[in-house]
Amino acid sequence: MGVVKGLFLFVPLLSSVFTCVLCARELTFGLDPFYQLDSVPSVVKDFDLKRYSGRWYEIAAFPSFFEAKNAVDTRATYTLKEDGTLDVLNEGWVNGKREYIEGTAYKADPSSNEAKLKVKFSVPPSFPIFAVTGDYWVLYIDVDYQYAVIGQPSRKYLWIISRKSHIDDKIYNQLVQKAVDEGYDVSKLHKTPQSDEPPPL
Repeated sequence: MGVVKGLFLFVPLLSSVFTCVLCARELTFGLDPFYQLDSVPSVVKDFDLKRYSGRWYEIAAFPSFFEAKNAVDTRATYTLKEDGTLDVLNEGWVNGKREYIEGTAYKADPSSNEAKLKVKFSVPPSFPIFAVTGDYWVLYIDVDYQYAVIGQPSRKYLWIISRKSHIDDKIYNQLVQKAVDEGYDVSKLHKTPQSDEPPPL
């Protein structure tokens, strides 16, 4: 952010404050039965963590059991640290109340240029007891690092994220097609409500 955000989607990195918690669990339930594919999704090459850092808004995502269905204004902020990892802040608003979770993202293989990240969160956010870690794969990002599609190997979770809280239908449909090309069942994709004026920083 789905993705991240599923990420970070992003993320999602992008639906509730737990945009990227898709990655925060090793969701190893196997491939989505809708698609019996032999291969895992492809990811971005020559991925630049510095350019990826900053704020992303969740535009759409697959529903999941760990995300509040009525969350709005979901977003993820990634801050690059000197050690090459990212601080992760996922936020969302439920019934007018801000909810958030903080974590860390890092390359699964530091020697690789692929956009295969791991994210780690301590849960529950209000009283952390244990850490959970999972996959955060950037399946697509445009050359200007303004739009991205986030997923993970099982294809059970998906995020479409953007630097802006709203995008036009043409760009959105292009991003959805990227997910289709990677074998995702986009009939499960739900748009995330975003206010005309995003919440303050």
